[in-house]
Amino acid sequence: MMVVRMHKRTILSLLVITAIPVVILLYLSLSRHENLQDKNLLGFNSREAILADRVREIEQENQMLRRQLSISQNQLQQTYENYQNARIDTSNASGENNFLDGNRTGSDCSRVPQVPKCETIHISIVCAGVNASREVVTLIKSILFYRKNPLHFHFISDEIGQLILATLFKTWDVPGVKVSFHLAETYKSDVSWIPNKHYSGLFGLMKLVVTKILPDDLDKTIVLDTDVTFATDIAELWRIFLKLTGKKAIGLVENQSDWYLGTLWKKHKPWPALGRGFNTGVMLFDLKKLRDLNWMHMWRLTAEKELMNLLSTSLADQDVINAVIKQHPYLVHTMPCSWNVQLSENTRSELCYTEVTDLKVIHWNSPKKLRVKNKHVEFFRNLYLTFLEYDGNLLRRELFGCPEGMANMTLQEELSKLDEDDQCYEFRRERILMHRTHLYYLDFQYTPKSDGNDVTLVAQLSMDRLQMLEAICKHWEGPISLALYMSDAEAQQFLRYALSSDVLMARKNIGYHVVYKDGQFYPVNFLRNTALRQVTTPYVFLSDIDFLPMYGLYEYQRKAIAMVDMKATNKALIIPAFETLRYRLTFPKSKADLLHMLDMGTLFTFRYHVWQKGHAPTNFAKWRTATTPYKVQWEPDFEPYVVVKKECPVYDLRFVGFGWNKVSHIMELDAQGYEFIVLPNAFIIHMPHTPSFDIAKFRSSESYRLCLKILKEEFQKDMSKKYGFAALKYVAVET
Repeated sequence: MMVVRMHKRTILSLLVITAIPVVILLYLSLSRHENLQDKNLLGFNSREAILADRVREIEQENQMLRRQLSISQNQLQQTYENYQNARIDTSNASGENNFLDGNRTGSDCSRVPQVPKCETIHISIVCAGVNASREVVTLIKSILFYRKNPLHFHFISDEIGQLILATLFKTWDVPGVKVSFHLAETYKSDVSWIPNKHYSGLFGLMKLVVTKILPDDLDKTIVLDTDVTFATDIAELWRIFLKLTGKKAIGLVENQSDWYLGTLWKKHKPWPALGRGFNTGVMLFDLKKLRDLNWMHMWRLTAEKELMNLLSTSLADQDVINAVIKQHPYLVHTMPCSWNVQLSENTRSELCYTEVTDLKVIHWNSPKKLRVKNKHVEFFRNLYLTFLEYDGNLLRRELFGCPEGMANMTLQEELSKLDEDDQCYEFRRERILMHRTHLYYLDFQYTPKSDGNDVTLVAQLSMDRLQMLEAICKHWEGPISLALYMSDAEAQQFLRYALSSDVLMARKNIGYHVVYKDGQFYPVNFLRNTALRQVTTPYVFLSDIDFLPMYGLYEYQRKAIAMVDMKATNKALIIPAFETLRYRLTFPKSKADLLHMLDMGTLFTFRYHVWQKGHAPTNFAKWRTATTPYKVQWEPDFEPYVVVKKECPVYDLRFVGFGWNKVSHIMELDAQGYEFIVLPNAFIIHMPHTPSFDIAKFRSSESYRLCLKILKEEFQKDMSKKYGFAALKYVAVET
């Protein structure tokens, strides 16, 4: 770059020297024609015309000089880059350190052809467990944000990781994105013999067997850690494969700490590495070359040899890959450091970049993640948080011109069948929306009781009901399955809330399933179905988040399930519902306490003052003195809270927002022959809260109420068609 600066100085000096005589001539000419007053065609006098001509000539000369300067700079820059690339190739073979000397920007792509528009880019990621499956979403968003090509993700995962990510991608439904899964358990024996001190455990070694895991007909792949964030189109990284000439089979960025130099602390003995070593958070794998070189045999021999002295790995696969490269330096192509800006402890990554535009990939490779110390960490953190809270629905962009990049045609066909002039169009459209869903947002560990009578509380909520979670946990010790309707940003607020709550963190038997916001209505029955499908116990208690169960209700329900022999017949156990209008309530500890509070006017039967039909069939008068379970009959608009088998009918998706979402479900239970049995010593209490937005719309909008009436009538007719003569009574129900 010194050559470029000297040449620029010379040309600027010539420009100044040339301008001096031009100015003198201009002055003399103006003096000579000072007394001329003739006007030209543009209205200038002679002196003005001469001045305009001279200015135009000087401008032309300056433009020519600037053009020459630009050409000279480009030629020098090209020469300099060729020189640098020659040095890099030489240093790859010799093991010299090029991190501090240069190779800072993404110039590796400057002379490489563009990736064809519809070429599929293959990305491989090891991602196992609940936490990694949540964290990888930020990486995926950053890739999708910039990408212009079809993508194929290859996930090496465990069973829970596969369930989470398969559901996420299916419901995300991003055009031009394919996903494949490979269970790590199948390849466990290939790496389990290697002692590993790294916090990633066994999965931290799985990148060593990528050549064996991925299909034989796949020639190349980008291999990424879950804790990286892209700041550019991944196609730029894919282009670098064209630089892997000869025997070069792996593209890597140099390590940006002194770890492999062995100077970080006394008696620090790292694995062998070429120079500073390489970081394996971002890699290019030429799978065909590696297989031809017998990569599996190559790294295994190296690992066995080094483990005789070092006993274990400290940085998992990175140690082994560096040891292989030390022995076979021809394998590696050193990529510009901007493709893996490492924010680890003791990093020197600030030497890698001078401008924000230099950054390509940020790598949070410290166990502290966003809390790592770095003088530019605020900028990096803001970039990460941008994608963390970015609305993933906005990434459902078509790749125009690519067959693989078309939007979901089935969904488009369903939408095209709807009449946009129908006054209930928005309700009908809501029914077929694909809601992006992230199952098990937090760690879940639960094994159902062996007696076969275990029961899970099922509920759904939005951000404004979050405060109910801790209270419910104190009242219900059994497993819970919750569907949370939130935006991407709200999901992060929930995560921070949950991680800071001792009550919630003490419970591992709660499944939190995030359904991301989309559409105009609260998809209450979609949420219920989402929570219902993830239940692992044989029975479910279908409740709502606003209700607090009585103390001991979990164990009481388990005993009742066994007592009424629910396994042999279809029964729905009704839990009587009550409510209070007080935000502060001394919760009744028994049925006797509750009856006393009813008599005192502190409690009421649920919705007695606005919707008596919803719970009147429970027969509260009989319940007051009942000591054994009793049977009741279904009646129109009945919507009790019940315990049923996990395989019960799902909720009807046509009902969104407020109205008939539970009534329709209870009606279908009745149509399938379920017996309704009231438990005599059980109760739940509804806690007061502000009205939901959907209730407000129902109360204020006549068209809302009309559409709900139409949907009810259509549901009743569908019931009669589905269940025949026995269901004709539902058609006759007064609406």
